[in-house]
Amino acid sequence: MKKLRNLSVLLLAAALLLSGCGDTREQPGQEVHLQVYCFSFGKADAFLLTTEHGAVLIDTGNKGCGKEILAYCRDKGVYSLDYLILSHFDKDHIGGAPRVLQGLPVGQLLQPDGPGEGGAYDNYADALAELSVEPLTLKEETSFTLDGVRFTVNPPERNNYADSAANNASLIVSVECGDCRLLFTGDAENLRLEEWMNAHRERYDFIKMPHHGAWHRALEPLLIQAKPSWALITCSDAEPEEAKTLRKLEKLDVQVFLTRLGPVLLDCDGSSIHIRYAEG
Repeated sequence: MKKLRNLSVLLLAAALLLSGCGDTREQPGQEVHLQVYCFSFGKADAFLLTTEHGAVLIDTGNKGCGKEILAYCRDKGVYSLDYLILSHFDKDHIGGAPRVLQGLPVGQLLQPDGPGEGGAYDNYADALAELSVEPLTLKEETSFTLDGVRFTVNPPERNNYADSAANNASLIVSVECGDCRLLFTGDAENLRLEEWMNAHRERYDFIKMPHHGAWHRALEPLLIQAKPSWALITCSDAEPEEAKTLRKLEKLDVQVFLTRLGPVLLDCDGSSIHIRYAEG
């Protein structure tokens, strides 16, 4: 079984390479569609982004979340991932990765060049070894395109951060679907957000708030520069969204979605975005 699974991963990776999806640009007049499912895992991150034929998973929540991710993928008809992107190695982002890797062929696994420790990281490293999965540790910005939707994954500029080393090692993912832009910030804190803003001055329609919406001094400059219409905070009843962050978002007229209220579904057709709670 293991040999068959490894063969399927190699075949998928070869197909991606032959199709040139990593270098494919949107063609003039090409219709694009992107759907983002934001799992309701409390104060933990997991987002499935699907295009017409492709699928990308950003983070995998805590241990135990992998089972629900696989169930949702099956219900949606997703039987492989083009990319699995792990923003950083905290347990609430990589906890479900072993189960996902066991259950779905992954064309390319992207991870940061940052510190990892603890039981969740050990389980992840064991799964990589057991399944013979070779992740790509990003040290330079990389982009790929699926069905006209462009993904850009930006790694930290430093090898190490004295303050919040794991969080500030977060990969930051920007997604362009036609005229719409989405930003996924992992748990980036001040130093990481500041270096990002210095190099990227684009506007974004939607932001997955960094570090579960915890207030950091760089949040206000980020929001003022990006000018989002929508923001998402991953939170739980036990660990709710921070009031100061909510006040700032309200002041800037940003509509906020909270995963403690349920999963969130975003649809984009390249010119407009529609967001709602997926249940209830």
